[in-house]
Amino acid sequence: MKGKNCLIFGGTGQIGRNLIRKLAKSNYKVTVITRNAHTKGNFIKTQANAGYIDIIEANPFDENEIRPFIEKADICINLIGILFEKGKKNTFNNIHANFPMMLAKLCHYNKIQQLIHVSALGIDKATDSQYAISKLNGEKNVLKYFNKSLILRPSIVYSVDDNFSTTFMTLLNRLPIFPLYYNGNTKFTPIHCSDMTDVIYNVISKNTNSKIIECVGPEILSFKQILTILLGSIGKKRFFLPFPLFVAKITAKIFELMPNPLLTTDQLTLLKYDNIASKNYATNSSIGVPAKKHFRLEVEKYSYMWRDGGQFAKKND
Repeated sequence: MKGKNCLIFGGTGQIGRNLIRKLAKSNYKVTVITRNAHTKGNFIKTQANAGYIDIIEANPFDENEIRPFIEKADICINLIGILFEKGKKNTFNNIHANFPMMLAKLCHYNKIQQLIHVSALGIDKATDSQYAISKLNGEKNVLKYFNKSLILRPSIVYSVDDNFSTTFMTLLNRLPIFPLYYNGNTKFTPIHCSDMTDVIYNVISKNTNSKIIECVGPEILSFKQILTILLGSIGKKRFFLPFPLFVAKITAKIFELMPNPLLTTDQLTLLKYDNIASKNYATNSSIGVPAKKHFRLEVEKYSYMWRDGGQFAKKND
């Protein structure tokens, strides 16, 4: 059987790298579009055997540059997203709304078999967040301009390559006191990167028809519980300090002055809303791909990098 051609945007991130391995092992041909093949291309090449992956240096936001590759693709996968705005071009609206719309139009014109667009969980209620609004607009654009689109809404995706658990372990390792926003009560359903790529692989291989699928892990954890698990994993004890909202907003504005802010006012707004399945859409479990990996057990596998003494240290030392 001839393997299908999968065109991936955002293939250099943690989801993309894991997905490339799964697709290539199953005889899919993968083409990855990146703006800088020299800095990221060499690593991507190691994710698949020769002949199964092409790395193309192109501007993914230039319609003329990406059109020839969409013409050759059977499946298009969009993994591109940002957590904060940076400059005039890297805005929520451009990345999350305009770019998916362009992809959907090109996929429709070229009669692509399937467009998989990765969005975010919990954005329906967060109508006061620019991030959430842009994500919702992106979903609407994708579904409007290409009827063979599928939206995946993951909760927090974590792994050794993430910017979530690794960042918090770094901060917890360095800060004697850690701030809690909204008393740490916001609920999440973290899904491991491997479980997330299993979902993507499944909807590709089975050509799933659901329009929106919420992708969640096997457990619901509060933000405070997540921090407690990370602390236990790195063998540290820290004092949690609940921040009043007005203080939190001030700190967020200060963080926004950094090139890569730890927290923005928009992210603070998002933290008001639980990041769990809404029960209004299909989930990865309902389509037969339940998440299997639990947060505490998976974090244990790589948290040694933040422990005193490293890999062979005991957490109670």
